[in-house]
Amino acid sequence: MCDFWDMSQQKRSLLFLAGATMIGMPILAAVIGWIFDVDLQMRWTGQAPILVQLAVGVVMGLITGFSARFIISRDFMRSVRLKYARMFGNLNLSLPEVLFIAVCAGFGEELLFRGVIQPLLGIIITSVLFVAIHGYLNPKDWRVSVYGLFMSAVIFGFGLATDFFGIWSAIIAHTLVDVILLLDLGEEEESDLAI
Repeated sequence: MCDFWDMSQQKRSLLFLAGATMIGMPILAAVIGWIFDVDLQMRWTGQAPILVQLAVGVVMGLITGFSARFIISRDFMRSVRLKYARMFGNLNLSLPEVLFIAVCAGFGEELLFRGVIQPLLGIIITSVLFVAIHGYLNPKDWRVSVYGLFMSAVIFGFGLATDFFGIWSAIIAHTLVDVILLLDLGEEEESDLAI
């Protein structure tokens, strides 16, 4: 494994942001939860036993990850795929780095969005906000917006899973989607960008 200081600045920045997401978003969630009196304990434990939440998360994550991969592999999405492959694929992320980034994003983002923002704003607004913040609703690029509409439905599903089962279902699903897509972008870099 590479030494942290031998990595490219871009890779170090991405890993730093992932770690900041893992730490900063839960802190922000705790502050917002305290200010608006959101019952974080109930959000944390959920409605279903942890093993059920994990199973739901795995199924949702695999279905969503491979569906997203299918959508972005279509010919009409080539420009979008190449844009993100250039952004992430050239980092040559190792499997441990991909896992680190995915776990940090899955845990930090879901704790903030599903844990506190969703109880305050509702599933629909939270889903659209989440997708918009990630840049997938772009009126200047209809291809990105097609993906954004798909992701809005997916994130809505993560919100429902959180309400019906518990937040761990969304955390696991989000993490798996990110692993599948980040690994796919690395493969895209090797195969398609060389052309």
